[in-house]
Amino acid sequence: MDPVLDLTMWLLICGVGFVAGFIDAIAGGGGMLTVPTLLTAGLPPHIALGTNKLASTFGTCTASLTFYRKKLFDPLFWRVSLLTTAIGAVAGTVIVGFLSTEFLEKILPVIIILTAAYTLFAKTMVECPDKLPQKSKKLTAKQGIQGLTLGFYDGIAGPGTGAFWTVSSSALYRINILLSSGLARANNFVSNLCSLLTFVYLGYVNVLLGLMMGLFLMLGAWVGAHSAIKHGNKFIRPIFITVVILMSINLAYNAWFS
Repeated sequence: MDPVLDLTMWLLICGVGFVAGFIDAIAGGGGMLTVPTLLTAGLPPHIALGTNKLASTFGTCTASLTFYRKKLFDPLFWRVSLLTTAIGAVAGTVIVGFLSTEFLEKILPVIIILTAAYTLFAKTMVECPDKLPQKSKKLTAKQGIQGLTLGFYDGIAGPGTGAFWTVSSSALYRINILLSSGLARANNFVSNLCSLLTFVYLGYVNVLLGLMMGLFLMLGAWVGAHSAIKHGNKFIRPIFITVVILMSINLAYNAWFS
């Protein structure tokens, strides 16, 4: 049965949606806010995950379109990445009910801490704002492996997917954090959408809550994406590092101490 929410909880859902959309458009990690909020609203875990995918799809769609219109994402150049992300997301969502997530929950904070450390010290994340890597078979293989891996992870769990996309893209392709953010938002939208459709098929979505949170995620994502594009790397980098550090602390506490 769907939970009956009071005005305070509706306001919380809308407010968290806006903040999460803003953060997600810049650095990724908005799901670290939205999923606990949906659980607090009384949704069972599997419904919370499916509903979060519906809401997140609004935000990632808005952010990815903004980066595309500003010519910071080329869908034809990254087509292999988009396709394999879709495949990975569907596969991950289908088998989510058959895998234990205990090991993943414990190892995830370690991965995110390493991600934050790399982001803090990597110099390549502020170079060549308009330069894409040269096309090659190696590039195609990198796109395929990255898309399948992160799409699969987003289908199974999801926290930090946008952040993983951003930092791994900078490391793999030697592109700056602004181009990495455009690539991350587009692929995160694809994995969210494919995972959402699978959750809908399985009946694990609260449409009303998802739409309401999604509208505010969309607004937050629009503001966040424009802020990131306007202020560039110096604006994104400290927010990104702050987000991944907070995510790692939160995940570590939930996995090891709660």
